[in-house]
Amino acid sequence: MKRVVVTGLGALTPIGNNLKEYTEGLKNGISGACPITKFDTTNFKTTFACELKDFKVEDHLDRRAMRRMDLFTQYGMIISEEAIKDSGLDLEKIDLDRAGVIWGSGIGGLNTLEENVTEHARGSGTPRYNPFMIPKMIPDITPGLISIKYGFRGINYATVSACASASHSIINSFDYIRLGKADIIIAGGSEAVITMTGMGGFNAMKALSTRNDDPKTASRPFDLDRDGFILGEGGGALILEEYEHAKKRGAKIYAEVAGGGMTADAYHMTAPHPEGLGARNVMKVALADAKMNPEDINYVNVHGTSTKLGDVAESKAIQKVFGDHAYQMNISSTKSMTGHLLGAAGAVEAIAGIMAIQESFVPPTINHFTDDPDIDNKLNLTFNEAQSRKVNAVLSNTFGFGGHNASVIFKRYTK
Repeated sequence: MKRVVVTGLGALTPIGNNLKEYTEGLKNGISGACPITKFDTTNFKTTFACELKDFKVEDHLDRRAMRRMDLFTQYGMIISEEAIKDSGLDLEKIDLDRAGVIWGSGIGGLNTLEENVTEHARGSGTPRYNPFMIPKMIPDITPGLISIKYGFRGINYATVSACASASHSIINSFDYIRLGKADIIIAGGSEAVITMTGMGGFNAMKALSTRNDDPKTASRPFDLDRDGFILGEGGGALILEEYEHAKKRGAKIYAEVAGGGMTADAYHMTAPHPEGLGARNVMKVALADAKMNPEDINYVNVHGTSTKLGDVAESKAIQKVFGDHAYQMNISSTKSMTGHLLGAAGAVEAIAGIMAIQESFVPPTINHFTDDPDIDNKLNLTFNEAQSRKVNAVLSNTFGFGGHNASVIFKRYTK
């Protein structure tokens, strides 16, 4: 099996519009929640989300290109460009037949669907839809357009597994490279669902926090008074590269991908198994794949959505897998800061873990006020402030509706 390393990163999040800003946001425990500016929320149960701040797509893409892309694809194009530049890749010196893109999005072009259906409902006579509606909506259009921009003619497809989508893209990319089927793959995910349809749908499920009087502290993973997650937008991109290929071109290496696990709860459409059975299994699979022991992990970036059932189930799963070592690790939910980026969550959270390795810190779980008696308060959940720590290995969890579970392990690069 070939080794796989991370040689480039790109991030666009509610707490930072690029990798550097995002890392600083994580260190400083910034909340990305604010009142929604994208539409009138007067009649909505939830009136806030984690929107991007001071960001204009037109500063990065020309208007003709923008008209042919949904917002989630626009985000994907922007962060993949940052990752490519960060990697130092010379596209004229690599085999483009062995370069690919695997991209995750849980929902795809919701803005486009909403705009076209709303316009149709307002009209009369012959239905008129934008000729770009279908290609703008479909999740696989983003990896397609990224490949067109850079001429990557290798593996190319989308992963769609709800909130596990981007993690699945990373694991799939890792597998293809270590099996020798590609040299370089852009992996990651993007999402843009802060729309009337997105908010209305998740509100109907009673999945979102309704703490409208205090948005900044509404995302409260592991807190007794948590009442649901907050929608976020943006995404993350990782350049995964075969080690010898990266070494030969003198690439900087952020971390090594050590292993990955994928399982199903096989339990419920949206609720996790109450004892965290699927989460327990996926972490065990990831550790076995990485040939690592539980004691090798310093930090777990949890799925930690701030839901009543999910946080308890995941904490139980961690204790089952890690035993006494669970009390020696740091654990945190960066969704307390970014909100939940759905299909892009796995990418932005993987980047958080990689930067923890690079810069020897653990991002906090902010907005903790009251311990939950159903969650062991001896666990180091890194409440409210980042902690300095040498991090050699990170496990990142993402779980999706449908019972999809994914865990990815990154470790400190050594020659």
